[in-house]
Amino acid sequence: MRRDVTKIAWSRLTGSCKIAAMPHAFLILMLLAGSALSSEHDLPAYLLQLPDSVSDVYVADASAATLHRYAQTDEGLRLAESTYMSIGENGAGKEREWDRKTPLGIYFVVDRLDTSRMHEKYGVMAFPLDYPNVRDRLAGRSGNGIWVHGVKPGGQRRPAFDTDGCVAVPNEDLARLENTFVPAETAVIVTRTIRRAAEADRVRIADELRDAVSDWAHALAKEDPSEYLALYSEEFSYRGLSYDEWESFRTGGFNERGPAEVSIDDLLLLAEPDAPGVYLSRFRQRIVTDRAETATVKRLYWRRDADGNLKIVAEDNG
Repeated sequence: MRRDVTKIAWSRLTGSCKIAAMPHAFLILMLLAGSALSSEHDLPAYLLQLPDSVSDVYVADASAATLHRYAQTDEGLRLAESTYMSIGENGAGKEREWDRKTPLGIYFVVDRLDTSRMHEKYGVMAFPLDYPNVRDRLAGRSGNGIWVHGVKPGGQRRPAFDTDGCVAVPNEDLARLENTFVPAETAVIVTRTIRRAAEADRVRIADELRDAVSDWAHALAKEDPSEYLALYSEEFSYRGLSYDEWESFRTGGFNERGPAEVSIDDLLLLAEPDAPGVYLSRFRQRIVTDRAETATVKRLYWRRDADGNLKIVAEDNG
């Protein structure tokens, strides 16, 4: 897609993105990249870009019964520590309520629960995850109550497959990691087994996704329905609306809104662990028009089409 209105200048040295030229008066786009994801060893393929606002991300390796914490450092993202974990009695790949499986995908911590008055099996603390997310719901997956939690006092090492679907971590480890589980910020990626990727491959995909998010925000600010809708897959649906119904609804919204100033920051880019070619971009979005100002956390899920182009297949807030 031609970039004749906005030119983005990316600096891997500073880890920031800024507008180098902005002839269009209604677009402000700032994609804050955070620390570079470099390492002496290949990182998990899912870790594409963390903003500076996110200090830690977790990868749960179901096959190895291990929860890995990756932390931002002055040298980039690094494996900070690994701890034993127990998952669902029937393994990973949750599809329905009470199948006693742990879901596969990208989830976010939504709360921190005081477990002092709960069943002792939850241990010293618990962090609910946002299962089912929009991709789960579109796939017809059901169930809820998936947490990262501790274990019964004195039972520091449960069997590897022993929960109703949650991720259970030894109490001592979870207490030590408490401050790294931040509601509305920390991602927990659950995968069958970790797939790694070279830095060059992760950087290439992150570059493509940044461009795609930039194009999306650019079209949103321009009030260009054709350019905006061209970024969506025809398989896209939203809250029960078919693509055609959503297209009509969205076009009407453009006509009513008027010119807008759009700003984006805290851009997080991750790859889905169990769906090759599907990626998540999550960011803080601010839209200002002559009528109102709105701010929200936005999620766009991208998938490559038959021609290799990234198209949005799902979206949600939060």
